[in-house]
Order: sequence, then C-alpha cells, then structure tokens
Amino acid sequence: MLSKNELRYTLALQRVPNLGDASAKKLLNKVGSAEGVFKEKKSNLLKIDGIGLFKLKELSEKILLDQADEEIEFIEANSIEWTYFQDKKYPQRLKHCMDGPILFFQSGNIDLQNKKIISIVGTRKITTYGKVFCEKLVEELAPLNPVIISGFAYGVDITAHKAALDNKLQTVGCLAHGMNQIYPKTHKKYMTQVEENGGFITEFWSSDSFDRNNFLKRNRIIAGISQATIVIESAEKGGSLVTADIANSYNRDVFALPGRAGDSQSQGCNNLIKTQQAHLFTSAADLIYMLGWELEEKPKPQQTQLFVELTEEEEIIFNFLKDRDKEMLDVIALQCNIPTYKVASVLLAMELKGVIRPLPGKLFQVV
Repeated sequence: MLSKNELRYTLALQRVPNLGDASAKKLLNKVGSAEGVFKEKKSNLLKIDGIGLFKLKELSEKILLDQADEEIEFIEANSIEWTYFQDKKYPQRLKHCMDGPILFFQSGNIDLQNKKIISIVGTRKITTYGKVFCEKLVEELAPLNPVIISGFAYGVDITAHKAALDNKLQTVGCLAHGMNQIYPKTHKKYMTQVEENGGFITEFWSSDSFDRNNFLKRNRIIAGISQATIVIESAEKGGSLVTADIANSYNRDVFALPGRAGDSQSQGCNNLIKTQQAHLFTSAADLIYMLGWELEEKPKPQQTQLFVELTEEEEIIFNFLKDRDKEMLDVIALQCNIPTYKVASVLLAMELKGVIRPLPGKLFQVV
C-alpha cells in the first residue's frame, strides 16, 4: 500500500501529459518511486530507453502535485480505494499489460485473485436474440463462479451485469469517468447491488471531463483484466470491436456470437469470426471447452481417436504437436513450413476430427 505522500506523487505522475502508463512504469521501475521520478534530474531520466523530452517537458512538480492534492481530498471524503500496479492485489492479467494503469480506483467488494474472469461486451442496441443469449450464457457459466466484467453501459453491458447479479456472481463495472458520477444515470439504481456483489473500477479522476475518448481508453482495462473477451452483438463499427482488437493484442481469447448475414447488429461479430479474430461460439459449453475450464473442474482422461484420416498437412501438424505439450499457432506455422492463414483452417479441420484441441492463449495440443 502506498503512503499518502507516495500516492500524491503517483497521482501527479499519472497526470503528466503525453507520458502514458507504459512510460510511467519504465520511470518507476528505474528510479524506484514516483517522488524519485520528480526529484531526479531530467538528464538522467532521458537516458532511460523510450523516454524523450516530449514526454518529460511537462513534468512540473508544483502544478501536478496541486492537482493530486485536490484528488486526494475527494478520495478521502468518499472513502475511495486505490490499487497500485506493484501491489499484490493488482489483477495479475492486467499486470502483464505494459499499458495497464499505474493506479486505478475502486469501490465495492471486488476480489479478482485466483478467479475465472471474463469480459462481456457488445452493442448498446442489443436485440432480443442477443439479450436472451447473454442471459443464458451467464446462467450456464454460473456453476463455475466466474467474475463478469463489463462497462456498465446500455445494451449488452447492463444485460451482462444484471445476469451476473441474478445468478449471484461477482460483477465489475469498468467506468470511463471518475467515481463522482455514473453513466448512464438511469443505471444508478443498480449501483448498490453491483457494489455488494463486486463493484466498480476506473483510472479516471473526479476532475476528468466526460470525454468519448475515455471510453476507448478504458477498453484496454476490460480486455486486459480478463482471460477472455466475449462479443455478444456489434454493428460493423463499435467500441466492443476495439476491445476485441486490444484483447487480441494481449494474446487473450476472443469469442463472438454469430448472427444472420443481414442483421446489422451481427455484422461486427460475423466479421471478427470471418477474419479469424474471434472464436465462433454458440453456447457456454463452447466457451468452457475452449478456455479449458471444464478440465479444471472435472479432469477427464481423453484418448485420441484411432483410424482418423488426416490430410498430408494435418499429418505434418499432428506429428509436430504430438511430441510437444502445447504450441502456439504462429510457431506451428513456422516449424511446419505452412502459411499462417492456412494453418488456422487446417487446425480447425483437425479440431472437428477430434485429434487436437485449442487452449487459452491461442495454443493447441493433441487430444
């Protein structure tokens, strides 16, 4: 836990324009403390890889500390908790994201340690098809006690939160604004229930203006904190597609619910599946299998099917994988000398034949 003085300097560092969390972590890891960063000579800071004058030009202690003091007054007056990126309770998966926030605020009863965590995102204009599927998905996942993360917005977000509450699951709303407000205001009626069964997290201050870009920025937290991101419905363009893209960049699993070709709120999901940026799934069983959760709960001995006919390329991949515990798609493509785009389709065919299975992190192994 940070001391109050170190919290002041950490907040001030978080406020430096153009610095960013990845660069702030470089400074903190090199210097040792936020106060040390402000007191260190800029000439020494410039020797750190990736740190230039542009990022340090507004490292002005007086102005930033004054802002930090004002935010601390709000934090103390409202009993807001905070989590530092080097704290033990900082979410492990988010800790592995270079651009994860150096500090975020939280309220409620959040426990993310050693938990199955998934993010459910999608359109604000959810259809009956999407709503029914989302509710059924959460209900079927309930026996595994996952934590449901979403953005507390209209549509898919609030449907996922409410479904989690109905099934007595922990749910966490990741906000794109400070703890001094809630958006949309109509969702204020759910706040108490959410805080009793999870809570809210945000990296934004009470003084931050309500900005559209904040929603895009917070999507990296939704993607980074979770083992997998599930897109229920999305138009051809939308914030949930940004979350899916970020999740892929973190090497996390992404799942998308397919829809009819002509449905506007399914175009985004269908495109994710078509371009192999998301796994197609149609039930909780698909998700459980792909994430290996069923194996954790009920280990079952499995045996490779005998006398399965394999194509030449399938046989090459099978022989490569059988001598390994598991391997990534890109490595399979490189070592087997088969183009990546082709390996993906060959692996899918092998999965359907029951000779391999996908694992979290885009890994594959022989059954």
